[in-house]
Amino acid sequence: MDLSELTTLRVGGPATELLAPPSPAELVETTLGVWATGDDWLVLGGGSNVVVADDGFDGSVIRVTTRGIERLESAPGAVLLKVQAGEPWDGVVAHAVDRGWAGIEALSGIPGSSGAAPIQNIGAYGQELASSLEAIEFLDYLSGELRRMPAEELELGYRTSALKRGRRGLVVSIELRLTGNADAMSAPVSYPQLATALGVGLGDRLPLSEVRGAVLALRAAKGMLLDATDPDSVSAGSFFTNPIVSTEFARGLPVDAPRWPVEPNEGEPVVSPLEIFRPENLPAPPAAVDRGVKLSAAWLIEHSGITRGFRLPGSRAAVSSKHTLALVNTGGATAAEIGELARYLQTRVLGAFGVILQPEPLLVGVDV
Repeated sequence: MDLSELTTLRVGGPATELLAPPSPAELVETTLGVWATGDDWLVLGGGSNVVVADDGFDGSVIRVTTRGIERLESAPGAVLLKVQAGEPWDGVVAHAVDRGWAGIEALSGIPGSSGAAPIQNIGAYGQELASSLEAIEFLDYLSGELRRMPAEELELGYRTSALKRGRRGLVVSIELRLTGNADAMSAPVSYPQLATALGVGLGDRLPLSEVRGAVLALRAAKGMLLDATDPDSVSAGSFFTNPIVSTEFARGLPVDAPRWPVEPNEGEPVVSPLEIFRPENLPAPPAAVDRGVKLSAAWLIEHSGITRGFRLPGSRAAVSSKHTLALVNTGGATAAEIGELARYLQTRVLGAFGVILQPEPLLVGVDV
């Protein structure tokens, strides 16, 4: 089977071996068996954030399909859930919203499996998984040990984690700590576009179902929902992350370029100089840390001269007609064509603004 059949971008050749263990115990056993061979291996969940080369993958692909949502404990105002890695993420959000549990409602509509969520530290519309993730059940490649890993050990940041940065292994399940409230109200709305769509102010709280509905509508308008009737949904979602640059660099960009201060959990911790007198024999106060400024990758692409629907001559890969941050397969595109288009966009943005866009999906044998 070609991996194009298992990925939302619909590109990728065959794997040498494709395995799909049906239970968590078999998933662990199978994975350990693959590791023991010394062959190359790849873990594949929902296939929504991966681009596989046309030649395929010369090794074993372990497809995570294990399902299940278990309520571990509840206390006044809090609920702890254990979610198997193969559970579709949006189903978890729907499960929580239906029961009045807040904390992940703005992450509605994100495709992919729950096990992939902490690797990327998924986020959208003012929420990140980091704010709700309690721990993961992790099978470590180096030790072969299956252990519960607290979220603090994952070093979660903006669309990244220790797992994405090189700690190899398998996420077997995740634990989420959500807020339970009798009135089923959301966390405070913290993203301007979402607040505008809901007709409320920043910091307001609304019924969970209203927030979820607004997020799904926003994602659909951008072609960011898996929808068989929408050709723009044949993508890997946002193809580039929003770049983070220094404050000094950001000052040199056009005044209308969107920019946001980086939140503390996205960069270095805030260190402010002490506003008090210090005797000369004491250390000087630490210098303030520039956490940086986050830019809009979509704005940079558009203002480098790339329009929605753009494609290179003869290519079947295109920029989404709804959102310049997504690259889509218009029908029969190859991974090579996707990579070629991505590199072209990087070159345009680099030439126009001096910013190198970084790919968000996992690239397997694809040069970007």
